[in-house]
Amino acid sequence: MPRISLLTSALVTAAMLTLAACGGGSDGGEEKKATQVAAKVNSDEVTVHQINGALPKMNNPTEAQVKAATKQVLERLIDQQLFIQKAMEAKLDRDPQVMTAIENSRREILSRAYVERVMGNAAKPDPTEVKKFYDAHPELFSERRVYRLQEVALQATGPELEALKQALPPMKTLQDVVAYAKEKNIRASANSSVRAAEQLPMEFAARISKLKDGEIIAVPGPGGLAVVQIVVSQSQPLNEQQGTPFIEQFLQNKARMELARTELKGLRGSAKIEYVGDFAKDPAPASDSLAPAAGEMPAAPAAGGAAGEQDSLEKGLQGLSK
Repeated sequence: MPRISLLTSALVTAAMLTLAACGGGSDGGEEKKATQVAAKVNSDEVTVHQINGALPKMNNPTEAQVKAATKQVLERLIDQQLFIQKAMEAKLDRDPQVMTAIENSRREILSRAYVERVMGNAAKPDPTEVKKFYDAHPELFSERRVYRLQEVALQATGPELEALKQALPPMKTLQDVVAYAKEKNIRASANSSVRAAEQLPMEFAARISKLKDGEIIAVPGPGGLAVVQIVVSQSQPLNEQQGTPFIEQFLQNKARMELARTELKGLRGSAKIEYVGDFAKDPAPASDSLAPAAGEMPAAPAAGGAAGEQDSLEKGLQGLSK
């Protein structure tokens, strides 16, 4: 499969190049076309447009950084073009697996492009909405803390998990938890991390904000429970002005997702969808195919000036293990 993935990437690029070439037309004449060519690879060309489209995003890059990145991207595109040429010579574009992968990529690109267009109509939140969100989440702003956390992940299911839940409330330290796990032969793994409030799932951030240093909390974890202790925390509040950019981004992302979900609901409602064969016997309930990433709280600067991305709610405490 790695071979297919590499060649598919090359062939998808070839398809994009063909589309770009078809859209070029004759506007601007031969002189303009020539200025857009960055390199010639046998009979093919690599254009400045392709380079610009593949450049990595950089915050306030210097001229030297842009120049270096441009050269790196050009060399990568040249290598890719060489692979494309050999793949086409070998007629790998007719390989059934490659054709399927290219079609899947095409479907993904087109559907994502449409969703992005729909979500582009989301309005920017007004100051009233921003203030309401700020006031509703002191744990993220006015009472924001940076936590040093220790976690013990316990693997337990069924009666063993129920017994664990009953045994946890009297425990005051992670040592008590570890001792219990050892006694009951429960698999356990320990991790530590430093997280600012906005880097935690929002529901968990609200719960942990009510705890003092040294206290522990248990939450559902992958395959059992995760018991987390606040080793130490530091108050690092954000005022409304500092928090506004993050709140605006969060609320706008949320609005974008709502627009996409509304559009999808309408499309499903007006479409004729018929399940066939085995799928008609027991069709699965429609799932939310739109990722919940836009519902995450954008990360504000954490301790030491580093910025992190908040783990989505669906991950529970799994993000603390990273």
